[in-house]
Amino acid sequence: MPPFPLPLDAMIGHYGAYAVYLAIGFAFGYVLEISGFAISTRLAAQFYLKDMTVLKVMFTAIIVAMVLIFFSTAIGLLDFNLVWVNTTYLWPGIVGGLIMGVGFIVGGFCPGTSLVSVATLKIDGMFFALGTLFGIFIFGETVHLIEEFWNSSYYGRLTLMDWLNLPTGVVVLGVVLMALAMFWAGEKLEQHFGGIEKPRRTWGRYAGIGALVAGALLVVLLGQPTTEAKWARLAPEKEALLEARAVQIHPGELLASLADDQLQVVMLDVRDEADYNLFHLRRAEHLPLDEVDAAIPDLRLNSTVNTVYVLMSNDESAATEAWKRMAAESVPNVYILEGGINEWLVTFGHDDPTVQPTPTPP
Repeated sequence: MPPFPLPLDAMIGHYGAYAVYLAIGFAFGYVLEISGFAISTRLAAQFYLKDMTVLKVMFTAIIVAMVLIFFSTAIGLLDFNLVWVNTTYLWPGIVGGLIMGVGFIVGGFCPGTSLVSVATLKIDGMFFALGTLFGIFIFGETVHLIEEFWNSSYYGRLTLMDWLNLPTGVVVLGVVLMALAMFWAGEKLEQHFGGIEKPRRTWGRYAGIGALVAGALLVVLLGQPTTEAKWARLAPEKEALLEARAVQIHPGELLASLADDQLQVVMLDVRDEADYNLFHLRRAEHLPLDEVDAAIPDLRLNSTVNTVYVLMSNDESAATEAWKRMAAESVPNVYILEGGINEWLVTFGHDDPTVQPTPTPP
Protein backbone atom coordinates (compact mmCIF):
# COMPACT_ATOMS: atom_id res chain seq x y z
CA MET A 1 0.00 0.00 0.00
CA PRO A 2 1.12 3.64 -0.44
CA PRO A 3 2.95 4.77 2.71
CA PHE A 4 0.84 7.92 3.08
CA PRO A 5 -1.36 8.95 4.84
CA LEU A 6 0.65 7.64 7.78
CA PRO A 7 -1.23 5.57 10.39
CA LEU A 8 0.04 7.77 13.22
CA ASP A 9 -2.02 6.11 15.94
CA ALA A 10 -0.51 2.73 15.12
CA MET A 11 3.01 4.12 14.73
CA ILE A 12 3.37 6.42 17.74
CA GLY A 13 0.19 5.96 19.76
CA HIS A 14 -2.67 8.36 20.46
CA TYR A 15 -0.63 10.88 22.44
CA GLY A 16 2.15 10.88 19.87
CA ALA A 17 -0.42 11.53 17.15
CA TYR A 18 -1.91 14.36 19.22
CA ALA A 19 1.56 15.89 19.50
CA VAL A 20 1.95 15.80 15.71
CA TYR A 21 -1.47 17.40 15.23
CA LEU A 22 -0.56 20.09 17.77
CA ALA A 23 2.71 20.81 15.98
CA ILE A 24 0.94 21.09 12.61
CA GLY A 25 -1.69 23.38 14.11
CA PHE A 26 0.94 25.57 15.74
CA ALA A 27 2.88 25.83 12.47
CA PHE A 28 -0.31 26.73 10.59
CA GLY A 29 -1.22 29.41 13.12
CA TYR A 30 2.35 30.76 13.08
CA VAL A 31 2.31 31.13 9.30
CA LEU A 32 -1.05 32.91 9.47
CA GLU A 33 0.22 35.28 12.16
CA ILE A 34 3.45 36.26 10.40
CA SER A 35 1.41 36.80 7.22
CA GLY A 36 -0.69 39.40 9.02
CA PHE A 37 -3.84 37.33 9.45
CA ALA A 38 -4.25 38.52 13.04
CA ILE A 39 -4.87 42.10 11.88
CA SER A 40 -8.51 42.76 11.03
CA THR A 41 -7.82 45.83 8.90
CA ARG A 42 -5.47 43.86 6.66
CA LEU A 43 -7.97 41.04 6.29
CA ALA A 44 -10.84 43.37 5.47
CA ALA A 45 -8.70 45.33 3.02
CA GLN A 46 -8.85 42.46 0.53
CA PHE A 47 -12.56 43.15 -0.03
CA TYR A 48 -11.69 46.75 -0.95
CA LEU A 49 -8.89 45.54 -3.29
CA LYS A 50 -6.30 47.44 -1.25
CA ASP A 51 -4.30 44.53 0.19
CA MET A 52 -4.46 41.08 -1.41
CA THR A 53 -2.22 39.34 1.12
CA VAL A 54 -4.99 36.91 2.13
CA LEU A 55 -5.60 35.88 -1.47
CA LYS A 56 -1.91 35.39 -2.18
CA VAL A 57 -1.08 33.48 0.99
CA MET A 58 -4.11 31.18 0.92
CA PHE A 59 -3.97 30.43 -2.80
CA THR A 60 -0.23 29.79 -2.60
CA ALA A 61 -0.92 27.22 0.13
CA ILE A 62 -3.74 25.69 -1.93
CA ILE A 63 -1.79 25.24 -5.15
CA VAL A 64 1.38 24.02 -3.42
CA ALA A 65 -0.63 21.42 -1.49
CA MET A 66 -2.58 20.45 -4.62
CA VAL A 67 0.53 19.90 -6.74
CA LEU A 68 2.26 17.89 -4.01
CA ILE A 69 -0.81 15.77 -3.29
CA PHE A 70 -1.46 14.74 -6.87
CA PHE A 71 2.22 14.31 -7.67
CA SER A 72 2.45 12.00 -4.65
CA THR A 73 -0.55 9.97 -5.82
CA ALA A 74 0.90 9.77 -9.33
CA ILE A 75 4.11 8.14 -8.08
CA GLY A 76 2.36 5.90 -5.56
CA LEU A 77 3.34 7.65 -2.33
CA LEU A 78 -0.16 8.76 -1.32
CA ASP A 79 -3.61 7.18 -1.49
CA PHE A 80 -5.91 10.10 -2.34
CA ASN A 81 -8.93 7.96 -1.47
CA LEU A 82 -7.87 8.22 2.17
CA VAL A 83 -7.59 12.02 2.09
CA TRP A 84 -10.75 13.54 3.52
CA VAL A 85 -12.61 15.77 1.06
CA ASN A 86 -15.60 17.64 2.45
CA THR A 87 -18.85 16.50 0.91
CA THR A 88 -20.71 19.05 -1.19
CA TYR A 89 -24.12 20.45 -0.29
CA LEU A 90 -24.30 23.04 -3.04
CA TRP A 91 -26.96 25.58 -2.04
CA PRO A 92 -26.38 25.39 1.73
CA GLY A 93 -22.69 25.93 0.94
CA ILE A 94 -23.44 28.97 -1.22
CA VAL A 95 -25.71 30.54 1.39
CA GLY A 96 -23.23 29.77 4.16
CA GLY A 97 -20.41 31.28 2.11
CA LEU A 98 -22.39 34.48 1.60
CA ILE A 99 -23.16 34.73 5.33
CA MET A 100 -19.52 34.13 6.22
CA GLY A 101 -18.40 36.67 3.61
CA VAL A 102 -20.62 39.37 5.09
CA GLY A 103 -19.33 38.52 8.57
CA PHE A 104 -15.77 38.66 7.26
CA ILE A 105 -16.25 42.15 5.81
CA VAL A 106 -18.10 43.53 8.84
CA GLY A 107 -15.99 41.89 11.54
CA GLY A 108 -12.64 41.76 9.80
CA PHE A 109 -12.05 38.09 10.62
CA CYS A 110 -13.12 34.61 9.68
CA PRO A 111 -13.52 32.12 12.57
CA GLY A 112 -9.99 30.75 12.11
CA THR A 113 -8.21 34.07 11.83
CA SER A 114 -10.08 35.37 14.88
CA LEU A 115 -8.37 32.65 16.91
CA VAL A 116 -5.00 33.77 15.54
CA SER A 117 -5.90 37.27 16.71
CA VAL A 118 -6.91 35.93 20.14
CA ALA A 119 -3.55 34.17 20.40
CA THR A 120 -1.84 37.54 19.97
CA LEU A 121 -4.15 39.13 22.59
CA LYS A 122 -5.99 41.47 20.26
CA ILE A 123 -9.27 42.73 21.73
CA ASP A 124 -11.22 42.85 18.46
CA GLY A 125 -10.29 39.22 17.79
CA MET A 126 -11.51 38.23 21.25
CA PHE A 127 -14.91 39.84 20.69
CA PHE A 128 -15.19 38.26 17.24
CA ALA A 129 -14.32 34.81 18.64
CA LEU A 130 -16.96 35.21 21.37
CA GLY A 131 -19.49 36.20 18.71
CA THR A 132 -18.51 33.14 16.69
CA LEU A 133 -19.10 30.86 19.67
CA PHE A 134 -22.48 32.49 20.30
CA GLY A 135 -23.38 32.05 16.63
CA ILE A 136 -22.42 28.38 16.78
CA PHE A 137 -24.70 27.94 19.79
CA ILE A 138 -27.64 29.68 18.08
CA PHE A 139 -27.10 27.66 14.91
CA GLY A 140 -26.98 24.39 16.83
CA GLU A 141 -30.26 25.22 18.55
CA THR A 142 -32.10 26.24 15.35
CA VAL A 143 -30.67 24.09 12.56
CA HIS A 144 -33.56 21.63 12.91
CA LEU A 145 -35.85 24.36 11.57
CA ILE A 146 -34.01 24.32 8.22
CA GLU A 147 -33.01 20.65 8.20
CA GLU A 148 -34.48 19.97 4.75
CA PHE A 149 -32.53 22.84 3.19
CA TRP A 150 -29.44 22.05 5.29
CA ASN A 151 -29.24 18.57 3.70
CA SER A 152 -30.33 19.58 0.19
CA SER A 153 -28.41 19.55 -3.12
CA TYR A 154 -26.06 16.80 -1.92
CA TYR A 155 -23.31 15.87 -4.41
CA GLY A 156 -21.10 13.70 -2.22
CA ARG A 157 -17.30 13.85 -2.51
CA LEU A 158 -17.22 16.20 -5.48
CA THR A 159 -13.96 17.46 -7.00
CA LEU A 160 -13.23 19.73 -9.95
CA MET A 161 -12.19 16.64 -11.91
CA ASP A 162 -15.61 15.07 -11.34
CA TRP A 163 -17.47 18.28 -12.15
CA LEU A 164 -15.54 19.13 -15.31
CA ASN A 165 -14.97 15.51 -16.36
CA LEU A 166 -11.33 16.31 -17.08
CA PRO A 167 -8.10 14.46 -16.20
CA THR A 168 -6.60 15.38 -12.86
CA GLY A 169 -3.40 16.76 -14.41
CA VAL A 170 -5.30 19.14 -16.68
CA VAL A 171 -7.27 20.50 -13.73
CA VAL A 172 -4.12 20.87 -11.61
CA LEU A 173 -2.32 22.78 -14.36
CA GLY A 174 -5.38 24.95 -14.99
CA VAL A 175 -5.74 25.86 -11.31
CA VAL A 176 -2.02 26.72 -11.04
CA LEU A 177 -2.19 29.00 -14.09
CA MET A 178 -5.40 30.60 -12.80
CA ALA A 179 -3.79 31.25 -9.41
CA LEU A 180 -0.71 32.83 -11.00
CA ALA A 181 -2.96 35.08 -13.08
CA MET A 182 -4.85 36.04 -9.91
CA PHE A 183 -1.58 36.88 -8.15
CA TRP A 184 -0.59 39.16 -11.02
CA ALA A 185 -4.01 40.82 -11.09
CA GLY A 186 -4.00 41.14 -7.29
CA GLU A 187 -0.73 43.05 -7.35
CA LYS A 188 -2.08 45.39 -10.02
CA LEU A 189 -5.19 46.03 -7.91
CA GLU A 190 -3.07 46.69 -4.82
CA GLN A 191 -1.03 49.25 -6.71
CA HIS A 192 -4.14 50.99 -8.04
CA PHE A 193 -6.44 50.97 -5.01
CA GLY A 194 -4.01 50.57 -2.13
CA GLY A 195 -1.05 52.59 -3.31
CA ILE A 196 1.27 49.65 -2.68
CA GLU A 197 4.56 49.85 -4.53
CA LYS A 198 5.30 47.39 -7.29
CA PRO A 199 7.17 44.43 -5.76
CA ARG A 200 10.69 43.64 -6.88
CA ARG A 201 11.11 40.76 -9.30
CA THR A 202 13.49 38.49 -7.41
CA TRP A 203 14.86 35.17 -8.57
CA GLY A 204 12.97 33.46 -5.74
CA ARG A 205 9.61 34.52 -7.17
CA TYR A 206 10.45 33.16 -10.60
CA ALA A 207 11.88 29.97 -9.09
CA GLY A 208 8.63 29.41 -7.19
CA ILE A 209 6.53 30.02 -10.30
CA GLY A 210 8.72 27.68 -12.33
CA ALA A 211 8.57 24.95 -9.68
CA LEU A 212 4.77 25.11 -9.48
CA VAL A 213 4.28 25.01 -13.25
CA ALA A 214 6.85 22.22 -13.62
CA GLY A 215 5.16 20.22 -10.88
CA ALA A 216 1.77 20.66 -12.52
CA LEU A 217 3.19 19.56 -15.89
CA LEU A 218 4.64 16.46 -14.22
CA VAL A 219 1.18 15.63 -12.85
CA VAL A 220 -0.20 15.99 -16.39
CA LEU A 221 2.48 13.71 -17.85
CA LEU A 222 2.39 11.06 -15.12
CA GLY A 223 -1.40 10.89 -14.81
CA GLN A 224 -3.21 9.30 -11.89
CA PRO A 225 -3.11 5.55 -11.22
CA THR A 226 -6.05 3.52 -12.51
CA THR A 227 -7.81 0.88 -10.45
CA GLU A 228 -5.81 -1.76 -12.33
CA ALA A 229 -2.52 -0.01 -11.55
CA LYS A 230 -3.45 0.31 -7.89
CA TRP A 231 -4.29 -3.39 -7.74
CA ALA A 232 -0.97 -4.27 -9.36
CA ARG A 233 0.82 -2.46 -6.51
CA LEU A 234 -1.30 -4.17 -3.87
CA ALA A 235 -1.45 -7.62 -5.47
CA PRO A 236 1.44 -9.26 -3.56
CA GLU A 237 -0.14 -8.33 -0.21
CA LYS A 238 -3.81 -8.85 -1.11
CA GLU A 239 -3.40 -12.06 -3.12
CA ALA A 240 -1.87 -13.60 -0.01
CA LEU A 241 -5.07 -12.80 1.90
CA LEU A 242 -7.18 -14.44 -0.81
CA GLU A 243 -5.03 -17.57 -0.85
CA ALA A 244 -5.06 -17.79 2.95
CA ARG A 245 -8.89 -17.53 2.88
CA ALA A 246 -8.62 -14.58 5.25
CA VAL A 247 -11.32 -12.48 3.55
CA GLN A 248 -13.88 -15.22 2.85
CA ILE A 249 -16.59 -15.70 5.46
CA HIS A 250 -18.69 -18.84 5.91
CA PRO A 251 -22.48 -18.53 5.44
CA GLY A 252 -22.91 -19.29 9.13
CA GLU A 253 -20.61 -16.42 10.06
CA LEU A 254 -22.55 -14.08 7.80
CA LEU A 255 -25.81 -15.16 9.44
CA ALA A 256 -24.35 -14.48 12.88
CA SER A 257 -23.06 -11.08 11.73
CA LEU A 258 -26.52 -10.09 10.52
CA ALA A 259 -27.82 -10.66 14.04
CA ASP A 260 -25.04 -8.58 15.62
CA ASP A 261 -26.42 -5.13 16.46
CA GLN A 262 -22.90 -3.73 16.74
CA LEU A 263 -22.21 -4.34 13.05
CA GLN A 264 -23.70 -2.65 10.02
CA VAL A 265 -23.59 -5.45 7.46
CA VAL A 266 -24.09 -4.40 3.84
CA MET A 267 -24.56 -7.33 1.47
CA LEU A 268 -23.77 -6.61 -2.18
CA ASP A 269 -24.93 -9.15 -4.76
CA VAL A 270 -22.80 -8.71 -7.89
CA ARG A 271 -24.59 -11.27 -10.08
CA ASP A 272 -26.57 -10.36 -13.17
CA GLU A 273 -30.21 -9.34 -12.84
CA ALA A 274 -31.65 -12.71 -13.86
CA ASP A 275 -29.80 -14.64 -11.16
CA TYR A 276 -30.53 -11.96 -8.57
CA ASN A 277 -34.27 -12.05 -9.35
CA LEU A 278 -34.30 -15.85 -9.25
CA PHE A 279 -32.99 -15.90 -5.68
CA HIS A 280 -31.15 -13.48 -3.41
CA LEU A 281 -30.61 -13.05 0.29
CA ARG A 282 -32.99 -10.78 2.11
CA ARG A 283 -31.57 -7.24 2.47
CA ALA A 284 -28.92 -7.95 -0.18
CA GLU A 285 -28.46 -4.99 -2.54
CA HIS A 286 -28.09 -5.68 -6.25
CA LEU A 287 -24.84 -4.21 -7.58
CA PRO A 288 -23.87 -5.76 -10.94
CA LEU A 289 -20.16 -6.29 -11.40
CA ASP A 290 -19.96 -3.74 -14.22
CA GLU A 291 -21.38 -1.06 -11.89
CA VAL A 292 -19.01 -1.64 -8.98
CA ASP A 293 -16.46 0.97 -10.08
CA ALA A 294 -19.10 3.71 -10.24
CA ALA A 295 -20.45 2.78 -6.80
CA ILE A 296 -17.07 2.71 -5.03
CA PRO A 297 -16.93 6.44 -4.08
CA ASP A 298 -20.29 6.22 -2.30
CA LEU A 299 -19.39 2.90 -0.65
CA ARG A 300 -16.20 4.42 0.69
CA LEU A 301 -17.91 7.63 1.80
CA ASN A 302 -20.76 5.83 3.59
CA SER A 303 -18.46 3.42 5.39
CA THR A 304 -18.19 3.74 9.17
CA VAL A 305 -15.97 1.94 11.66
CA ASN A 306 -18.58 -0.80 12.11
CA THR A 307 -19.63 -1.14 8.44
CA VAL A 308 -18.88 -4.53 6.88
CA TYR A 309 -19.35 -5.16 3.17
CA VAL A 310 -20.02 -8.75 2.09
CA LEU A 311 -19.81 -9.51 -1.64
CA MET A 312 -21.59 -12.49 -3.14
CA SER A 313 -22.05 -14.18 -6.50
CA ASN A 314 -23.12 -17.70 -7.52
CA ASP A 315 -19.66 -18.97 -6.63
CA GLU A 316 -16.74 -16.78 -5.59
CA SER A 317 -15.47 -15.68 -9.02
CA ALA A 318 -17.39 -12.45 -9.64
CA ALA A 319 -17.35 -11.55 -5.94
CA THR A 320 -13.56 -11.94 -5.87
CA GLU A 321 -13.19 -9.65 -8.88
CA ALA A 322 -15.37 -7.03 -7.14
CA TRP A 323 -13.32 -7.47 -3.96
CA LYS A 324 -10.10 -6.72 -5.85
CA ARG A 325 -11.53 -3.50 -7.26
CA MET A 326 -12.81 -2.35 -3.89
CA ALA A 327 -9.55 -3.24 -2.15
CA ALA A 328 -7.58 -1.31 -4.78
CA GLU A 329 -9.76 1.75 -4.16
CA SER A 330 -9.38 1.57 -0.36
CA VAL A 331 -12.92 0.54 0.58
CA PRO A 332 -12.50 -0.85 4.12
CA ASN A 333 -13.86 -4.05 5.69
CA VAL A 334 -14.80 -5.92 2.52
CA TYR A 335 -15.36 -9.70 2.59
CA ILE A 336 -16.47 -12.44 0.21
CA LEU A 337 -19.24 -14.95 0.94
CA GLU A 338 -17.44 -18.28 0.98
CA GLY A 339 -18.69 -20.46 -1.86
CA GLY A 340 -21.15 -17.76 -2.88
CA ILE A 341 -24.91 -18.14 -3.01
CA ASN A 342 -24.46 -21.79 -3.96
CA GLU A 343 -22.72 -22.53 -0.66
CA TRP A 344 -25.44 -20.62 1.20
CA LEU A 345 -28.08 -22.84 -0.40
CA VAL A 346 -26.11 -26.00 0.34
CA THR A 347 -25.68 -24.91 3.97
CA PHE A 348 -29.20 -23.74 4.74
CA GLY A 349 -31.36 -25.26 2.01
CA HIS A 350 -30.17 -28.87 1.89
CA ASP A 351 -33.47 -30.15 3.33
CA ASP A 352 -35.54 -28.49 0.58
CA PRO A 353 -35.44 -30.44 -2.70
CA THR A 354 -36.78 -27.41 -4.62
CA VAL A 355 -33.69 -25.37 -3.74
CA GLN A 356 -30.82 -26.09 -6.08
CA PRO A 357 -27.51 -24.26 -6.46
CA THR A 358 -26.87 -22.60 -9.82
CA PRO A 359 -24.42 -24.62 -11.92
CA THR A 360 -21.17 -22.78 -12.49
CA PRO A 361 -18.75 -23.32 -15.37
CA PRO A 362 -15.83 -25.62 -14.59
